Amino acid sequence: MKTDLTGSTALVTGATAGIGRATALALAEHGAAIVVHGRDPERGADAVARIDALGGTARFESADLSDPADVRRLAAAVGEIDILVNNAGIFRFGSTVDTDDAAFDAHVDINLRAPFLLVQALVPAMAARGRGAVVNVSSGAAAVPGRGSGIYGASKAALESLTRVWAAEFGPAGVRVNTVAAGPTRTEGTAVFGDQFEAVGQLTALRRLVDADEIANTIVFLASPAAGYVNGTVLTALGGTPAVG
Repeated sequence: MKTDLTGSTALVTGATAGIGRATALALAEHGAAIVVHGRDPERGADAVARIDALGGTARFESADLSDPADVRRLAAAVGEIDILVNNAGIFRFGSTVDTDDAAFDAHVDINLRAPFLLVQALVPAMAARGRGAVVNVSSGAAAVPGRGSGIYGASKAALESLTRVWAAEFGPAGVRVNTVAAGPTRTEGTAVFGDQFEAVGQLTALRRLVDADEIANTIVFLASPAAGYVNGTVLTALGGTPAVG
């Protein structure tokens, strides 16, 4: 497959751990120069060092994605890119009754508004050059109701809706926009849930959790020329639905 990304530059948000870091490494392995976004400079330096060790090129940019001014500052600092991976997100589970204003706003600000602002700021230049790819990272919670995942799932469902809008809006100019809906992924962030989260993997047809590298490989495919006619889709990497009965 045509997955060579040499000569391209990618911004990966939330790239200092989990799916984001795995994606940054995978894109670098395929030749892309990486802008690593995160909030922690120490973890950012570690991600950059890992990419350097692969023979890749990377730099770190810090930004608070809950602050729209800082998101716009990030976009200005990044400059022209060829690939945008909107990976950064938060999940704070709670029932509707227990979800306060701060939790509601945080999910909308980081999971939805930040990707919107980055697309708004960075994709027009892609369109002007006639090429580019955006990959958004969603979740099975966008389509499958889960206990305590209401506002998290809603923010991801809205991102999937924007994916279809952006694909139609920017597709004629050569910019493809797609989403990966990630299944229950083994990361540093989900490790805190312990055996309870491990059990979620048993609910899939594959009967296991997905590794961050597996989601990263899916993102690389969608960002690469190998997916040249894939636009406006939600590629579900959810491990399959087990048979009933």
